[in-house]
Amino acid sequence: MAVGARSGHGEPERRPGELLEPPVVPPSGGPGSDEEGNDVRGQRKQRSFWKELPILVGIALLLALLIKTFLLQAFSIPSDSMQDTLQRGDRVLVDKLTPWFGSEPERGEVVVFHDPGGWLGETPAVDSGPVAEGVQKVLSFIGLMPSAEEKDLIKRVIAIGGDTVECKGNGPVKVNGKALEEPYLYPGNTPCGDKPFGPLTVPEGRIWVMGDHRQNSLDSRWHQDLPGNGTVSTDEVVGRAVVVAWPVNRWSALSVPATFDQPGLGAATTAAPAALGVAGAVPIVLWRRRRQAGTVLPAQKSIKKAVQDG
Repeated sequence: MAVGARSGHGEPERRPGELLEPPVVPPSGGPGSDEEGNDVRGQRKQRSFWKELPILVGIALLLALLIKTFLLQAFSIPSDSMQDTLQRGDRVLVDKLTPWFGSEPERGEVVVFHDPGGWLGETPAVDSGPVAEGVQKVLSFIGLMPSAEEKDLIKRVIAIGGDTVECKGNGPVKVNGKALEEPYLYPGNTPCGDKPFGPLTVPEGRIWVMGDHRQNSLDSRWHQDLPGNGTVSTDEVVGRAVVVAWPVNRWSALSVPATFDQPGLGAATTAAPAALGVAGAVPIVLWRRRRQAGTVLPAQKSIKKAVQDG
């Protein structure tokens, strides 16, 4: 029989002394297979959900901490001094990003700021129990609640550094001589009937703040005997309150009222640089005119002499 021919049973014939190798079968449980011999190459073993949960929680806490530090932070309204704009118990989100880029508070903005010293007085400690204190510390750490140790206030900016502000009798409040129309005042309140003030000039780098519920707000008017004469340093400002986030039925943006956009309101801050520019330009103009006159006069004499000699 020829070499390579097969027998009647389908098996190849072999020469004397020639061995036939058995077919190679991957061993059970070897590389690329599971215990049953199934090919599992290209498949990744999935991590248990309970092993991934701590990682997800850690990432969420880290993101919340970064947002609280650099972007937004939630604050709870503890009093009625900003009614009806803000109600006791409201949660507001405060923009902390723009101050990092050198932005200063502007007139009409609602801002959160640290106690400049003596505004809140001594606040008695409240023992709420270890569990409640622990929960508050965790939530304040990630920015969902204010810290019990922090003493912060929230008011509306009425005047900024360089402005002259005053309010006589029942008002209105005037900034740089311009009367403010204040539709945000609590119904029945007068602009300053309980505490008239001014005129006074706000120092640079400071702000004059007042509550919207004027007859229930211990604001700049009531602290003129303290360092700063009732004004607040911009370094103490945490950020601008931009939106009421809670409760849901009170969602609203805290925009700047139109009265703070009226022409001439910022005249005091813009007129001074312009006046300094004019004052500095006058000597330069006079000096140039004298120099030109000194140059032209000898030239005219030279021309006159040349004509006479001609």
